[in-house]
Amino acid sequence: MMKSEITQQIVFVDDDAKTCELIQRFSENTNYNCVTFQNPHHALEYINSNRVDLIITDLRMPGMTGIELLQDVRDQNSNVPVIVITGYSSVDSAVEALRLGATDFIKKPFDMEELFVVIDKTLQHTQLAQENKLLKRQLNDERGRYHMIGSGPEMQKVYSVIEKIADIRCNVLIEGESGSGKELAARAIHYQGEFAETPFIVIDCGALTDTLLESELFGHEKGAFTGAVQTKLGLLEAASGGTVFLDEICNISDAMQVKLLRVIQGQQILRVGGVQPIDIDVRFVVATNRSLEKMVAAGKFREDLFHRLNVVKIKMPPLRKRRDEIPLLISYFVEKFSVQFKRQAEGFDGQSMQILCDYDWPGNVRELSNLVERHVALADAPLLTLDDSLHQAADKSLEIDMPSLDELTRRYTLSVLEKQQGNREKTAAILGINKSTLWRRLQQYKEDDSD
Repeated sequence: MMKSEITQQIVFVDDDAKTCELIQRFSENTNYNCVTFQNPHHALEYINSNRVDLIITDLRMPGMTGIELLQDVRDQNSNVPVIVITGYSSVDSAVEALRLGATDFIKKPFDMEELFVVIDKTLQHTQLAQENKLLKRQLNDERGRYHMIGSGPEMQKVYSVIEKIADIRCNVLIEGESGSGKELAARAIHYQGEFAETPFIVIDCGALTDTLLESELFGHEKGAFTGAVQTKLGLLEAASGGTVFLDEICNISDAMQVKLLRVIQGQQILRVGGVQPIDIDVRFVVATNRSLEKMVAAGKFREDLFHRLNVVKIKMPPLRKRRDEIPLLISYFVEKFSVQFKRQAEGFDGQSMQILCDYDWPGNVRELSNLVERHVALADAPLLTLDDSLHQAADKSLEIDMPSLDELTRRYTLSVLEKQQGNREKTAAILGINKSTLWRRLQQYKEDDSD
């Protein structure tokens, strides 16, 4: 049975005193406050002057029928859900009640467990509908801003930088974990400024070998190599006047780093097999899921190229640092995929939402989007219930993510600290370290996050 943090008010109307007494006693073991009435007129007076979350009414009562009570409630423009009870074999009256705005019906005889299952379902559905209305209003307010969702302090930092550089032709480095929205930020930089009508070209550096990447970036002359039957325009040449987004720049080789540095410095390219330099005018926006600064320190990335790219840095926050925005993102994806798949999905039930908000999302927004897409595609009811995939993903996330030992220690330390509600003494005890060691770790993590 659903347990609510806020006591919800139920009005139960039935001319049978024993039924009223029974539901009154049964409701004492729940978080519902149930007020019973044998006289529907008295019930209506109470409903009109008090906050009520749910009305349950018998259909056949002396003095006023349940249908008439329902009509009076709806005439007051009340959206309070109404469950009707019918003790007759025919459901015609119940169907009429549904037509007039009843939420559900239940037939006598029923047991209390059965009734409270319907109550739980009805109130949960009503709460979800109210939350969705609020979330949709928030979405309408936020979608227009850079086509990214989120208004917390972490995202506000991102928006602030984008706003300042959208009209400036400077190179930009975007750092962030996989799936955190680096390409969205790159597109916002391009399309929110005066360069919106110029080319925007995306190149995934991690998906191409050196040879293919060089050919894609610089193009090639006819006959430059076997199979080069005609001259090919390079993507940097095609993007001249606009923006090139180099995704996962951390994966390019030393040789390609040298070639790219020359292009950025001189704004000239040389096609593979060519002898005549070609002038270009390109703004470079690059993204990486690893810290280039640390790669430079480790000798794995050229320092001069890093400084050329790191004119302005944007750090995309991981989803675990945006937990308050998870319901907003879920609402957006549920709506998006419901339209795409022609489903009537409205959202996840309360328990599922709690699990979704507590999960660390190693795959970030991309992982969340994929999960919602799957659940909407397989939906057989408006209210979605989380399957076992998230628990399996949590168990396998380390295997998939393959973090370093330092990163694994970082995640576990912060996870324990969060579960202990920031209590460092308890956290240090659980980790088996002293408080000064924990303090040094947390200071280092803070410095890493601010890089």
